[in-house]
This record gives sequence, structure tokens and C-alpha cells, in this order.
Amino acid sequence: MSYKTILVHVDESKNALKRTQLAHQIAAKFDAHVTGVALTGISRYIFESTDLGVGDPNMMLHLTGLRERAERAITAFKQASLDLGASTSECLIANDEANGGLGLRARYADLIVIGQTNRNEPSPSVLSDFPEFMIVNSGRPVLITPYSTEINTVAERCLIAWDGSREAARALTDALPLLKTSKVVQVLIINPEKQSEAHGEEPGADIALFLARHGVNVEISTRFSSQDTGSSILAACKEWSADLLVMGGYGHSRFREMIMGGTTRTILEKMTIPVLMSH
Repeated sequence: MSYKTILVHVDESKNALKRTQLAHQIAAKFDAHVTGVALTGISRYIFESTDLGVGDPNMMLHLTGLRERAERAITAFKQASLDLGASTSECLIANDEANGGLGLRARYADLIVIGQTNRNEPSPSVLSDFPEFMIVNSGRPVLITPYSTEINTVAERCLIAWDGSREAARALTDALPLLKTSKVVQVLIINPEKQSEAHGEEPGADIALFLARHGVNVEISTRFSSQDTGSSILAACKEWSADLLVMGGYGHSRFREMIMGGTTRTILEKMTIPVLMSH
């Protein structure tokens, strides 16, 4: 397995360049194709079901402004790709809001690169539940970039939050291409006695063997902690100087309300390194 198509969300936020750079950095590892997608922010269903803006000059001005905003984002993506010397990239603008528009195109990619929600600087084109929606609905691994820190390396020191769950297994498998390139991979197991049936007699032994057979340089770390799991994971990432966290994304969607587990929510709110999640 390898990544051959990487989809990156493009907008006018100051962190869009960070996402583009990360996507191309990963693409260079696997000779992959990068597609930048900018969304106008208006649901495609509105366009399909109404004569949107017909006869209303104010509405037409608004729609034109949305389109121009997406075009500016794409122009920045193109320039960044040129500056990085990327030879295999393309871009497109979709008349859609981010959740539905990118979620639909995710079906045709191996990896999705998006940004962490910054509630202090809300985006005019992206809903606050965007990462949660993509994790639950895209059907693909989602790589989320932090807004508060710069990204210098990726997947040189990976940390896997392992609890033996289906979601964690899915994320670990989806991350294998990156894990194989890592200098060392730390498998973190927190309070294994709480899920003893998933870990067996020797917590971490089975997953370490699985990874080793794939050529991954793996170490196992078992911790017992009274603090919440999300905080324990983040503390381990900092202590170990990890540059990528891999974990399952727990939650489900109830219409447009995203309901995430406490650990997932903590990571999405407080992460300071890229996080790869699968559901």
C-alpha cells in the first residue's frame, strides 16, 4: 500500500500554506499526486434546486465574491506548488460547502489533508465541525494540521495511540506508508487493564509483531495514568518529541451535529502536531 493521490483542502486562511507544504512533503515520499480543492461555501444542493441569484444583483455580487475568494486560494496553492518544485499537482474549485464538497471527492483519494479548527479565527467557508465530519464521513484517513505550530518534519518519530479497537486498527493500517518511513514508531498503550480482552496477556506484543512484519521499527510503551486519555496522549507526544500522532477517531454524526468521544475531542482541540485519524 502507498499513497498515490493526496487531497488537500485549500482556502484563504493563513494555515492553508502549511497544509499545502505538508501534502507535497508527503507526496514526495511516495511519488504521489496532490490535488488542491477550494470550495465556494454554498451547498451544491442549493445550486441544483434553485435559480440562485437570478434577478437579484446583491445575491449575484455575493456569489461572485465567494467564487473570487476560492480563486484566490487556488492561485496561492498553485504558487506554493511551483515554489516547492512539485510536478504532479492539480487544483479545482467546487460550488459546494467544505463538508460535502471535500467529503465527496475524498472517495477518490488515499489521504486527505485538512486543518485543525481555530475557534478564535473562524473560517467564513468552513463549519467548525469540519474535521469531525471528515473523520466520520470521508471513508479515508484524514491528516489534520495544527494551527498553532509550524511543521518541520513529518513521520520521522510517530506515536500510535493503541487501544485495540476497530478504529485504532483502521488508523494504524491507513498510516502504514508513513510508519514504514519513520525512524522509529512508538506504540502507546494507556491503562491496558481497562481493555484487557483487546490486549491479551502481553499488551502491545501482537501489534508490535504486526508492525515489525511490515518493516516498521517499533517500540512499545505502556502507561498507567489517572488523567484523561487525551491529555495522556498529548503529554506522551511532547515527551517523546513525536512529529505525527496516529489514532482512531471515535464518534458518529447525528444529522449535522458531530458527536465525538472525549479523547478524540481533546486531541482535536489541543493538538500541536499533525494527527492522522481514521474512523
